[in-house]
Amino acid sequence: MADSKQPGIIKTMTFGDETFEVPFAKGNPGKTREELDEIKRRLRESGDASDGEMVATMGFCAKYQPHTYMTEIPGVMCERDQACVLRDGVTIYCDIYRPANTTEKVPVICAFGPFGKNPSEGMDSWQLMGVPPKTVSQYAKFESPDPGYWCRFGYAVANVDPRGIGNSEGDVHLWGTQDAQDGYDFIEWITAQEWCNGKATMLGNSGVCMAHWRIAAQRPPHLACLAAWEGSGDLYRESYFCGGIPNPDYETHIIDALAVNGYIEDTPAMVAKYPFLNGYYKDKIVDWNKIRIPTYVTAGWVHHHLRGAFEGFRRIRSPKKWMRAHRDFEWPDSYNSENLEDLKKFFDRYLKDIHNGWEFTPRVRIDVMDAYDYDYASKRAEETFPLKRTEYRKVYLNAADGSASYENPSTESEVVYDPKTETTSFVMTFTEDTEITGFMKLHLNVECRGYDNMDLFPWVTKQDAEGNYVPIRVMGAPYRGAWGFLRCSHRELDPKLATDFQPVHTHAGEERMKPGEIVPVDIEMYPHSRIWHAGEKLVVTLAGRFIKTEWFHDTDMNHAVDNGDGMHVIHTGGQHDSYLQIPVVPAKYQVGDYVWRG
Repeated sequence: MADSKQPGIIKTMTFGDETFEVPFAKGNPGKTREELDEIKRRLRESGDASDGEMVATMGFCAKYQPHTYMTEIPGVMCERDQACVLRDGVTIYCDIYRPANTTEKVPVICAFGPFGKNPSEGMDSWQLMGVPPKTVSQYAKFESPDPGYWCRFGYAVANVDPRGIGNSEGDVHLWGTQDAQDGYDFIEWITAQEWCNGKATMLGNSGVCMAHWRIAAQRPPHLACLAAWEGSGDLYRESYFCGGIPNPDYETHIIDALAVNGYIEDTPAMVAKYPFLNGYYKDKIVDWNKIRIPTYVTAGWVHHHLRGAFEGFRRIRSPKKWMRAHRDFEWPDSYNSENLEDLKKFFDRYLKDIHNGWEFTPRVRIDVMDAYDYDYASKRAEETFPLKRTEYRKVYLNAADGSASYENPSTESEVVYDPKTETTSFVMTFTEDTEITGFMKLHLNVECRGYDNMDLFPWVTKQDAEGNYVPIRVMGAPYRGAWGFLRCSHRELDPKLATDFQPVHTHAGEERMKPGEIVPVDIEMYPHSRIWHAGEKLVVTLAGRFIKTEWFHDTDMNHAVDNGDGMHVIHTGGQHDSYLQIPVVPAKYQVGDYVWRG
């Protein structure tokens, strides 16, 4: 976490009707350009990987230099370190890039996220893995719009250092109401500038989008539309506690990477202290009902923001909303020329009032993955998500032989595995081409022998007819497939949020397991879209820990499991029907041997 050698502070904060003593750690001020250059020089000379890791995780804080200058992009100017005073008197700073030598008022695209507004001055291209060198200009904030593209088309781009980041005043509040209110104030301030046409939007993926969801829910009057690309909305369920299982390392790494002169909210310390969903975590859940502006959402099938992206698309109240679910990773998807042109049409429509036919865009477009780098369908048009024609089928597990089928075994059986060292799998062979698109649900009857809790990490993969693993490759690395999580002591379902296809848990408390007790649990699997051809196999694998693969994001998945010395037991068959419910999508049209899926 931030500098543990420096003493932190405690702030008394109220969320709803609950009050908490929230720790704030002393931040890492970040390195100067000269310090980073020196670290890289030592790295080149010594080959010491530890220095490389340091460069990849530290923040960079640019010098405070308020001035206006012409960038290296022809016709684009930058107003650097412009001051915005928030409602409580705190000053934050932004860099504004906009077309020069024009009297036409322009809309502004805001990037309001915790990553520094001048990353190119201190960081390297490692941040945009999968993006060819020189695709993005040096003026782009990390995971944010590129002024080198947008300013040429009559847009301004505002890179913001939120409260406490870089040279901005105050302490850093991560992903909650304070951050959202600051974003509201910034939107209203920048749209009042004399060069602005009074309309703003927000664009950015991952951590930037996470801030934007929450700002949009504050409903700033001059926020005309939103491009919400790859952003989580419920940090308890989607990051801090996956299925109720603590996973603080990812947040710890983010905190370490930010340049903070003051103090930063110590979210990992809160995770350690408060294991259940309370007012503190609820403050970090987006109030979807309040977002009613035109919104363009993207979701990556292989990304940990996947759940939040679909929750946002499904639950916001805007009558004008679009989803594009893709198989790529967030960074190459965000800067792909085809996607930028598509987004420009959306922005032109709602920020410039250009009637360009955007409304003909299908409400849902999905990539249906197949194998390796290949997709079965790309940007297939659909009306809703989940898809209207979805047929839910149950794939029953059989512990007697590790098989799975559409028939529940009449004979009860069990399989036992050690969660510390073993896994168990169930395999079904498809007799016909089967597309699975939507939400899977895993229903299990489980028992823990020798302990009072089980942490479950299921995932669903594909094998070919000979039983060989068929991965999905993204940026050259194999990706595991569909996944889910559940701490069985958190098995209580939320009656307001849970549906038959998406079990959502309350996480309000725990119910430990009793010796000899067989407990039914429902596990929410993240959305998925993939086709299995006739003869290929669907594999359901269960583990008591996160099994890491070659996928680079797996390095941050370090869950604090609670399995004790117990053995996991999966019961199947008869009254202990355990199954994977799959969303089967039939063809849109079929005649004889001809099949059209769109």
